[in-house]
Amino acid sequence: MGYDKLASEYSIPMYPLPTSMSPGGRLAEPIQCVLFDIYGTLFISGSGDIGLAKKTALEAEKIERLLQKFNIHKTPRGLVTELYKAIEDEHRQLRDDGIDYPEIEIDRIWKQILEIDDLDHVQSFAIEYELTINPVYPMPNLEKTLAVCREQNLTMGIISNAQFFTPLLFEWFLHSSPEDLGFHSELIFLSYQIRHAKPSMVLFKKAASAISAKGLKPAASLYVGNDMLNDIYPAKQFGFQTALFAGDTRSLRLRTDDSRCVNLSTNLVLTDLEQLIGHITGSKK
Repeated sequence: MGYDKLASEYSIPMYPLPTSMSPGGRLAEPIQCVLFDIYGTLFISGSGDIGLAKKTALEAEKIERLLQKFNIHKTPRGLVTELYKAIEDEHRQLRDDGIDYPEIEIDRIWKQILEIDDLDHVQSFAIEYELTINPVYPMPNLEKTLAVCREQNLTMGIISNAQFFTPLLFEWFLHSSPEDLGFHSELIFLSYQIRHAKPSMVLFKKAASAISAKGLKPAASLYVGNDMLNDIYPAKQFGFQTALFAGDTRSLRLRTDDSRCVNLSTNLVLTDLEQLIGHITGSKK
């Protein structure tokens, strides 16, 4: 599917909104592996996170234009109401099946709502809808940071809440697939594929097993994310070292009202991805 032109039409440069946090910390031991969250960590998310787009979903004028473009005879409010009802129904069913933090497949949801059988057409709509309500843009120094990780021969992976279009962000903005940028395919864990969303332990358990299968230790692996509950808490349960990315107030989630995060600490706090480079190169000496 060639969506590069489409993405460029929606791509508007965004910049992080600084937080009040200061960078710091140190690694407990040298790392051989680094895994990243995507939304709010590698990419600026206009709504803060893929799962928080509901907050801006009633941008009626933009959605109305999208509905007209695809010749869909629904009102923006009616569409959004149907979308979130379908998502909530799917979540309820998955919880009944024993999944504590369920994840949906958004193209299947849209296919149901739009009553369109052509999957390519449905996915085109899903992408434009997402770009409309949750614009994204690379974090500063993203490409440089990934290049240094490759140069340092670090094993790279991803653990992220995501949908089918999420991996395309790397192609749209960095003109390379995640694998071509150095991410190992067996270390990419996306919630829509596994049907579990963070902070589910399932994604991190799978990651820990895959890392061990490569002969690496979780303690020699660093997980970088912007959410103390969704990212740092489960990563620490499996022995990963952790880095809180606190570079954008839109997506920083400290979760101080959650008992699981009250006394939770991280090895590193980063306010710019580039700060990771010093810790990486220092850990290799």
